[in-house]
Amino acid sequence: MLMKTKKYRYTGKDFDIKAAPTKVKDSADDLKKIKKKIKKSVKSIKNAQKMMYARRHYGVLVVFQAMDAAGKDSMISHIFAGVNPVGFKVANFKQPTGRELRHDYLWRINRELPMRGDIGVFNRSYYEDVLVSRVHPALILQSNIPGIESVHDVNNKFFDSRYEDIRQYESYLTRNGYLIVKFFLHVSKEEQKKRFLARIDTPEKNWKFSAADIRERQYWDDYQKAYEKAINATATKENPWYVIPADDKWYSRLIVSDILTKKINSLPLAHPEVSPEQEMSLRQARKELIAEDK
Repeated sequence: MLMKTKKYRYTGKDFDIKAAPTKVKDSADDLKKIKKKIKKSVKSIKNAQKMMYARRHYGVLVVFQAMDAAGKDSMISHIFAGVNPVGFKVANFKQPTGRELRHDYLWRINRELPMRGDIGVFNRSYYEDVLVSRVHPALILQSNIPGIESVHDVNNKFFDSRYEDIRQYESYLTRNGYLIVKFFLHVSKEEQKKRFLARIDTPEKNWKFSAADIRERQYWDDYQKAYEKAINATATKENPWYVIPADDKWYSRLIVSDILTKKINSLPLAHPEVSPEQEMSLRQARKELIAEDK
């Protein structure tokens, strides 16, 4: 049975990040039941992807944004387990390289877009250019954009233009056969602290921790404001945002897997029809294969 996920969906300027929950209070399911439901959704996504790949009509782009330690990596590995890697890829967007900075900010994004028929996942995305750069406006100066001479030029007008860029870009992709599903994994500051400490105190998790994580945590409130502004400015009926309570990793995976199952299966998917000529060719091939045994 599919969940009621409408409460996590935002389509306009009604998102208040302080009011958005980071925990799910109404969950009565135990871990065993949650894992069973996720497994069922994963199987549904896997089967849908087979039809997508066969027809090549639609592509799916899944965007994950979150604060550090919100569970993006583990979310991706659990939700897309078993999906055919031939029609699936993950792009991780880190700090832009020198070459990327010499292009427009969507250049590196276009290079990683999935083909129609494939599922592509963005672990962080073009939204970094209205999130990190909003908290640290000096980063924009590295791109040498005409008219942007100082941090004073990286103002509300600048970001309003970028929000418009993103809305238009997503509309363009939708018109060209792409389903875009955007998730913000909403974790609390207390839970982030708990996960950072686990990374420090557990030797096999030490590699996950970076001193930069602590530096960025100092800007927590600024990031929260940046997320609220970005989501309100880019959430539309056509391409909504889903804000997922992420303090409980397994329940957040359940919500995301359920939403993806609904969204992907809402596409008019079907196996390709076989033409009379192809059917004749299949019959002939079958005949020849059977004849090998005689």
